[in-house]
Amino acid sequence: MTDSNGACGKLDVLISNAEIAPVSPLDDLRVEDWKAMIDVNVKGVLCGIVAALPLFRRQGFGHFVHTLSTAGLKIVPTMAVYAGTKNAVRAISEGLRQEAGENLRVTTISPGDVATGLSSSTTDETLRKGMQAGMDTIAIPSRAIADAIAFAIGQPSNVDVGEIVVRPTAQA
Repeated sequence: MTDSNGACGKLDVLISNAEIAPVSPLDDLRVEDWKAMIDVNVKGVLCGIVAALPLFRRQGFGHFVHTLSTAGLKIVPTMAVYAGTKNAVRAISEGLRQEAGENLRVTTISPGDVATGLSSSTTDETLRKGMQAGMDTIAIPSRAIADAIAFAIGQPSNVDVGEIVVRPTAQA
C-alpha cells in the first residue's frame, strides 16, 4: 500500500479473513478465550476498515470482503461467542455498506466447513478433536472460498454482491 517514499498507493480490495474459534460451552466461563475471539474476529475487521477506508475514499473506489461463518447463521451449543463475533461483523459490514456510497462495495462470505487449521484454536481438547473430525469428513477445499471471493470482486463496479454462503453439500 505504500511506495518507497511512504506515500499510499492504490488498494482495490481488502479481505478480512483472520479468525480464531476457541469454542466452549458458556458454562465453562472461558473469558480469556472470549476476549481473544472478540479481539481477532471483530476488532481485526475494524482495524482493517480503519486502514483501508480513508484510502478507498481518496481513490474513489474499493471493495471490502469480510469472512463470516455459517456458525453465525445456525447457532449451536459451544459456539455462542464465536457466532456472536461473526454476527457482529455481519452488522458492521451492513452498516459499512449503507455508509459506503456508490463507489465502495462490501461483501460478506459465510463459509461452512472448510479444510483449514481453524480447529487448532479450540482450547477444549474434546471439542477440538470433534471439530477436526467433522472437517476431515466433509470439509471443502479453501479454493472454493477463494473462487467465491473472486466472483464477487470480478463483478462490474456498479454491482455489489452483498452476501455469499458456501458450504459442503453434506453440511446440515
